[in-house]
Amino acid sequence: MDFFKGTERMMTMDDGVWLRHANPWSGWTRMLTCLPFLVLAIWSRVWIGIWALIPVALAIFWIWVNPRAFPPPARLDSWMSKGVMGERIFLNHRAEVADHHRRAAIVLSLLSLPGFVVMVWGLYGLWWEGAVFGTILTALPKIWFVDRMVWIYEDWVRDGRSVPGLESRDV
Repeated sequence: MDFFKGTERMMTMDDGVWLRHANPWSGWTRMLTCLPFLVLAIWSRVWIGIWALIPVALAIFWIWVNPRAFPPPARLDSWMSKGVMGERIFLNHRAEVADHHRRAAIVLSLLSLPGFVVMVWGLYGLWWEGAVFGTILTALPKIWFVDRMVWIYEDWVRDGRSVPGLESRDV
Protein backbone atom coordinates (compact mmCIF):
# COMPACT_ATOMS: atom_id res chain seq x y z
CA MET A 1 0.00 0.00 0.00
CA ASP A 2 1.14 3.54 -0.77
CA PHE A 3 1.91 5.31 2.53
CA PHE A 4 1.02 8.76 1.19
CA LYS A 5 -2.32 7.71 -0.31
CA GLY A 6 -3.09 5.62 2.78
CA THR A 7 -2.83 8.64 5.06
CA GLU A 8 -5.07 10.62 2.70
CA ARG A 9 -7.68 7.84 2.81
CA MET A 10 -7.43 7.60 6.60
CA MET A 11 -8.15 11.33 6.86
CA THR A 12 -11.09 10.96 4.40
CA MET A 13 -9.89 13.88 2.32
CA ASP A 14 -12.01 14.89 -0.68
CA ASP A 15 -11.89 17.95 -2.96
CA GLY A 16 -13.81 20.14 -0.51
CA VAL A 17 -11.68 19.13 2.49
CA TRP A 18 -8.46 19.71 0.55
CA LEU A 19 -9.63 23.17 -0.44
CA ARG A 20 -10.57 24.04 3.15
CA HIS A 21 -7.21 22.67 4.30
CA ALA A 22 -5.51 25.03 1.82
CA ASN A 23 -6.61 27.88 4.08
CA PRO A 24 -3.33 29.04 5.69
CA TRP A 25 -5.00 28.96 9.11
CA SER A 26 -5.67 25.26 8.65
CA GLY A 27 -2.18 24.45 7.42
CA TRP A 28 -0.36 26.45 10.09
CA THR A 29 -2.53 25.34 13.02
CA ARG A 30 -2.14 21.74 11.89
CA MET A 31 1.63 22.07 11.61
CA LEU A 32 2.03 23.90 14.92
CA THR A 33 -0.50 22.07 17.09
CA CYS A 34 -1.37 18.54 16.00
CA LEU A 35 1.82 16.68 16.89
CA PRO A 36 2.57 18.75 20.04
CA PHE A 37 -1.02 18.29 21.28
CA LEU A 38 -0.82 14.55 20.72
CA VAL A 39 2.54 14.30 22.50
CA LEU A 40 1.25 16.36 25.43
CA ALA A 41 -1.93 14.27 25.59
CA ILE A 42 0.11 11.05 25.72
CA TRP A 43 2.43 12.57 28.33
CA SER A 44 -0.60 13.53 30.45
CA ARG A 45 -0.81 9.90 31.58
CA VAL A 46 1.86 10.90 34.09
CA TRP A 47 -0.55 13.34 35.73
CA ILE A 48 -3.99 11.83 35.16
CA GLY A 49 -3.41 8.14 34.50
CA ILE A 50 -6.02 6.32 32.43
CA TRP A 51 -7.94 9.59 32.04
CA ALA A 52 -5.21 10.56 29.56
CA LEU A 53 -7.26 8.66 26.99
CA ILE A 54 -9.61 11.66 26.90
CA PRO A 55 -6.96 14.21 25.82
CA VAL A 56 -5.49 11.62 23.44
CA ALA A 57 -8.92 11.16 21.84
CA LEU A 58 -9.37 14.93 21.67
CA ALA A 59 -5.94 15.34 20.02
CA ILE A 60 -6.78 12.66 17.45
CA PHE A 61 -10.15 14.34 16.86
CA TRP A 62 -8.37 17.70 16.30
CA ILE A 63 -6.01 16.05 13.80
CA TRP A 64 -9.05 14.89 11.82
CA VAL A 65 -11.14 18.06 12.24
CA ASN A 66 -8.40 20.59 11.51
CA PRO A 67 -8.50 20.31 7.69
CA ARG A 68 -12.26 20.85 7.87
CA ALA A 69 -12.33 23.64 10.46
CA PHE A 70 -11.60 26.63 8.24
CA PRO A 71 -13.32 28.00 5.13
CA PRO A 72 -11.68 27.67 1.72
CA PRO A 73 -9.17 30.46 1.13
CA ALA A 74 -10.04 33.38 -1.13
CA ARG A 75 -6.69 32.93 -2.91
CA LEU A 76 -4.01 30.26 -3.17
CA ASP A 77 -0.98 32.55 -3.22
CA SER A 78 0.29 31.95 0.34
CA TRP A 79 3.18 29.56 0.99
CA MET A 80 0.99 27.24 3.07
CA SER A 81 -1.85 27.17 0.51
CA LYS A 82 0.60 26.28 -2.23
CA GLY A 83 2.12 23.60 -0.01
CA VAL A 84 -1.25 21.97 0.67
CA MET A 85 -2.28 22.06 -2.98
CA GLY A 86 1.17 20.80 -4.02
CA GLU A 87 0.65 17.82 -1.73
CA ARG A 88 -2.68 17.22 -3.45
CA ILE A 89 -0.92 17.24 -6.83
CA PHE A 90 1.77 14.92 -5.47
CA LEU A 91 -0.83 12.45 -4.21
CA ASN A 92 -2.98 12.48 -7.34
CA HIS A 93 -0.35 12.77 -10.06
CA ARG A 94 2.82 11.37 -8.56
CA ALA A 95 3.90 9.65 -11.79
CA GLU A 96 3.72 13.03 -13.56
CA VAL A 97 5.73 14.88 -10.89
CA ALA A 98 9.45 15.34 -11.62
CA ASP A 99 11.67 12.55 -10.30
CA HIS A 100 13.70 14.93 -8.12
CA HIS A 101 10.52 16.03 -6.34
CA ARG A 102 9.37 12.44 -5.76
CA ARG A 103 12.78 11.43 -4.39
CA ALA A 104 12.90 14.49 -2.13
CA ALA A 105 9.42 13.76 -0.74
CA ILE A 106 10.43 10.20 0.14
CA VAL A 107 13.74 11.28 1.67
CA LEU A 108 12.08 14.01 3.74
CA SER A 109 9.45 11.57 4.97
CA LEU A 110 12.18 9.12 5.97
CA LEU A 111 14.13 11.90 7.71
CA SER A 112 11.21 12.24 10.13
CA LEU A 113 11.63 8.64 11.32
CA PRO A 114 14.65 9.13 13.64
CA GLY A 115 12.86 11.98 15.39
CA PHE A 116 9.72 9.87 15.64
CA VAL A 117 11.70 7.05 17.28
CA VAL A 118 13.26 9.46 19.80
CA MET A 119 9.84 11.00 20.48
CA VAL A 120 8.21 7.60 21.09
CA TRP A 121 11.14 6.51 23.24
CA GLY A 122 10.84 9.71 25.26
CA LEU A 123 7.10 9.23 25.69
CA TYR A 124 7.46 5.58 26.65
CA GLY A 125 10.33 6.15 29.06
CA LEU A 126 9.00 9.42 30.48
CA TRP A 127 12.10 11.22 29.21
CA TRP A 128 10.69 14.67 28.54
CA GLU A 129 13.80 15.93 26.73
CA GLY A 130 13.56 13.01 24.29
CA ALA A 131 9.85 13.57 23.75
CA VAL A 132 10.35 17.28 23.04
CA PHE A 133 13.52 16.88 20.94
CA GLY A 134 11.98 13.97 19.02
CA THR A 135 8.87 16.02 18.31
CA ILE A 136 11.02 18.81 16.90
CA LEU A 137 13.11 16.37 14.85
CA THR A 138 9.90 14.84 13.49
CA ALA A 139 8.39 18.21 12.56
CA LEU A 140 11.38 19.85 10.85
CA PRO A 141 11.49 17.51 7.84
CA LYS A 142 7.71 17.93 7.53
CA ILE A 143 8.18 21.69 7.15
CA TRP A 144 10.79 21.03 4.48
CA PHE A 145 8.35 18.55 2.87
CA VAL A 146 5.71 21.29 2.67
CA ASP A 147 8.27 23.57 1.04
CA ARG A 148 8.92 20.86 -1.58
CA MET A 149 5.17 20.65 -2.17
CA VAL A 150 5.16 24.43 -2.83
CA TRP A 151 7.79 23.81 -5.49
CA ILE A 152 5.65 21.04 -7.02
CA TYR A 153 2.60 23.35 -7.04
CA GLU A 154 4.50 26.20 -8.67
CA ASP A 155 6.03 23.92 -11.34
CA TRP A 156 2.62 22.39 -12.03
CA VAL A 157 0.83 25.72 -12.40
CA ARG A 158 3.69 27.21 -14.45
CA ASP A 159 3.24 24.28 -16.87
CA GLY A 160 -0.44 25.25 -17.25
CA ARG A 161 -1.76 22.13 -15.54
CA SER A 162 -4.99 22.16 -13.53
CA VAL A 163 -4.81 21.51 -9.80
CA PRO A 164 -6.89 18.50 -8.63
CA GLY A 165 -10.17 19.68 -7.13
CA LEU A 166 -9.86 23.19 -8.58
CA GLU A 167 -10.76 22.46 -12.20
CA SER A 168 -14.19 24.07 -11.87
CA ARG A 169 -13.35 26.67 -9.21
CA ASP A 170 -12.19 30.24 -9.61
CA VAL A 171 -9.60 30.48 -6.81
